[in-house]
Amino acid sequence: MSMFCYQCQETRGGIACTGKKGICGISENCVNLQDLTLHLVKGMALFSTRAREKGIESDKLNRFIIEVLFETVTNVVFTEEVSIDRITKALELREEIKQAYLAAGGELPDDLPSCATWTGTPDQYLEKANSLSGQIDAPDEDTRSLRSLVVYGLKGMAAYTDHAFHLGYEDANIYAFTQKALAALTDDSRSLDDNIALVDETGKFGVAAMALLDKANTETYGTPEISTVNLGVGSNSGILISGHDLKDLDELLKQSENSGVDIYTHGEMLPAHAYPLLKKYEHLKGNYGGAWHEQKKDFESFNGPVLLTSNCLVPPIDSYKERLYTTGLVRFDGVSHIEDRQAGAEKDFSKIIEQAKACPAPEEIETGQITCGFAHEQVLSLAEKVIDAVKSGAVKKFVVMAGCDGRMKSREYYTEFAEELPSDTIIMTAGCAKFRYNKLSLGDIGGIPRVLDAGQCNDSYSLAVIALKLKEAFGLEDVNELPIVYNIAWYEQKAVLVLLALLSLGVKNIHLGPTLPALLSPNALNALIENFGMSGISTVRQDMERFMA
Repeated sequence: MSMFCYQCQETRGGIACTGKKGICGISENCVNLQDLTLHLVKGMALFSTRAREKGIESDKLNRFIIEVLFETVTNVVFTEEVSIDRITKALELREEIKQAYLAAGGELPDDLPSCATWTGTPDQYLEKANSLSGQIDAPDEDTRSLRSLVVYGLKGMAAYTDHAFHLGYEDANIYAFTQKALAALTDDSRSLDDNIALVDETGKFGVAAMALLDKANTETYGTPEISTVNLGVGSNSGILISGHDLKDLDELLKQSENSGVDIYTHGEMLPAHAYPLLKKYEHLKGNYGGAWHEQKKDFESFNGPVLLTSNCLVPPIDSYKERLYTTGLVRFDGVSHIEDRQAGAEKDFSKIIEQAKACPAPEEIETGQITCGFAHEQVLSLAEKVIDAVKSGAVKKFVVMAGCDGRMKSREYYTEFAEELPSDTIIMTAGCAKFRYNKLSLGDIGGIPRVLDAGQCNDSYSLAVIALKLKEAFGLEDVNELPIVYNIAWYEQKAVLVLLALLSLGVKNIHLGPTLPALLSPNALNALIENFGMSGISTVRQDMERFMA
């Protein structure tokens, strides 16, 4: 069976990536091996959920499942070797938790699914992986669609949970729910309503995961402040850091201080400039380039080393491959990898710093400044000003344009939409979708910038907090009574989780684009439309008319 993948927005033909390679560049074997790893993790979750009822908890199993889910997010792991190691470990941990459960007096049914029983040696992994259907197991298309939403939501949740873990923050309830949900995906007796309820519960725990990471980031690095970020370059050589992991940036800044090397952020690392304990470093020079999909152009012209800390890696080209480094869970064959930190120690970034010293300064590709740092605490500090602007009519509407950016030409829609918005509207954004409009000269309304950038994709939590607080401030019963329009772009699984989180908070009438997820069956899509008013987008002119009505 060739690969089958429809977990990102750019899936081939809007249907699924099949054949030898996906649109993202991942190989057939790599995808199929990742599918086998997820298959085994479901079996592991069957045993761990039962074991937890008997008071058995495994920290290493909890971490393993989160890491596997994160590794299988789009644009993280491109090597077969990682998945082969994971499969071996999955078989080992599955047997350990099974035996612990049985030793505690647990009993197992006779009809366990293959995810809980299959075993093999490394030379058999690929054959088994290729024998899987490539699609999530399900008795019918509607169940498969809803299970896919849960799986992709869990992957997004795992990404946020992993970042929080590295800052020393955990939530045992998130581990327990993740495993309970994975186990439920193997139960064909569950009804359509049961599966819809599981989708909703995934959204609720998604809110918890985003809140956990928000707490981890702010308690570690301070509450984000409204900050201006330089877009130009200096005369020193530099290191460009991309991805989402703030702890990696923190350690890189510490180790490169007084080295004569400047540090620049790229893509989703831009919001780091708003955190007080990160922006205090004078050699945190600015932001270079745009969203993740522009990295081939940006990384080439940067001239110095580039560090990729999480998802959003694009297969590199030879012109910069020797100065590209991965760390954390990210892997690509032939690219240098910075190993994980040992207990009580930092990662060692000396190799990348030394290489930077021998590189020319970055080529300047733009100049000017942009503003970030409009997370919930900062916006709420302006609440009185915002409320007065709404009451006076100076602000007619807020438009949430959060989510992901991507390569498709159809995404030019979001730039055009921002440009066409009336001057009495304010854009609230988070995630790399902002690179479609955060450098436009849209001005302000009475001192309130017309683009309020809350941060990374996980900071969509801030947008939800702001909406709920505004609801209270205006004395409304329903968040949907606020003058807010949701026009959200999606690309991968973290955006799926953000969508599920917003739905779980009761937000309705979300417009999702540039295309709706291929995983949605007609009945699943109708359920989202009927229950939440969710829909796609059309043209800028048509959407402007219906959104601004």
